[in-house]
Amino acid sequence: MDSCSLDWSHECFTMDEPRSKAVTEAFVRLYKHSLIYRDNRLVNKDCVLRIAISDIEVDYKDIKERTMLKVPAYDTPVEFGVLTSFAYPLEGDLDDEIVVATTRVETMLDDTGMAVHPEDKRYTHLHGKYAIYPFNGSRLSIVCDGILVDPQFGTGAVKITPAHDPNDFDFGKRHNLEFINILTNEGLINNNNCSPIYILC
Repeated sequence: MDSCSLDWSHECFTMDEPRSKAVTEAFVRLYKHSLIYRDNRLVNKDCVLRIAISDIEVDYKDIKERTMLKVPAYDTPVEFGVLTSFAYPLEGDLDDEIVVATTRVETMLDDTGMAVHPEDKRYTHLHGKYAIYPFNGSRLSIVCDGILVDPQFGTGAVKITPAHDPNDFDFGKRHNLEFINILTNEGLINNNNCSPIYILC
């Protein structure tokens, strides 16, 4: 029976200086030959470890109704799957509004657009118009899109958060919307899209 052993005199770490230089050189060559490119993309983020994690490390669930799920770092289960509707005022007519429905209300902080189906007659009068973001007064384009919007779901109007959701990311790229990251490395809300809110009595 043959035996073998390791030659520990050649032990190395992939991130030590000689290997790190080789990796850098390989990436630079790939980039110069347009075989790789650099871009902003969505990643799965672990806010406790403060690192990106791969898609295979994420548990995906198709939720159709109110569901309570255990979430790491939370003591009690968290509610998912509840559709909430809320309104954005329309530019030029603050008495009129567009009502959107979402299961993730908290992502409104990075909304940069609205979408309606081009054949949905309820929203024909809004094609090419703008909604007003209530916290800072910015304009949110109301865009016609037959790919993302299902007129039979919710209100038929969709808020778009390109820096949060993969479908919205693709939509944002298609329609050239702004991408706003509203989270810190710790998973807390930053102030990238908010102004102070004053309540007048």
